[in-house]
Amino acid sequence: MLSTTDIHLNFRYNQHMFNYIWPLLIIIFSNTLYQICAKGIPVQMNTYASMTITYAVATLFSALAFFVTTKGGNILKEFSHTNWATIVLGIVITGLEVGFIFAYKAGWKVSTLATVSNAALAVILIFVGLIGYHESITWSKVLGVAICLVGLYFINKK
Repeated sequence: MLSTTDIHLNFRYNQHMFNYIWPLLIIIFSNTLYQICAKGIPVQMNTYASMTITYAVATLFSALAFFVTTKGGNILKEFSHTNWATIVLGIVITGLEVGFIFAYKAGWKVSTLATVSNAALAVILIFVGLIGYHESITWSKVLGVAICLVGLYFINKK
């Protein structure tokens, strides 16, 4: 029979796992729809006009999410916490999205573009983690990099 302490520890573990997994599920779901939408932008539409509409919708959705999740929150006060990362992220996200849209307009397949870019990103982030955040490189990470590189070769092989 489980004690109260065991039940509490089990609950905390399950809550931790939920908090760990649900953002990943949002990323996977959103990235899937993102790729479908980016591929679906009309070729004749100016990419930057499309992004203007996209970011207007994202701004409204983000503001709504702020007010729904922050009871009595002051969004202008939150803006005062802005640092360089928030500003640069806006520029970088634009580059990311424009890159995907231009790549799809150039003929990349939805089944390979994200795979190729994410595999390359995984390799790059190993070194970013090592240099910028002092994360360790383990043999399993080295093996993962090797697998990514082999995968990139086979995905791009004609």
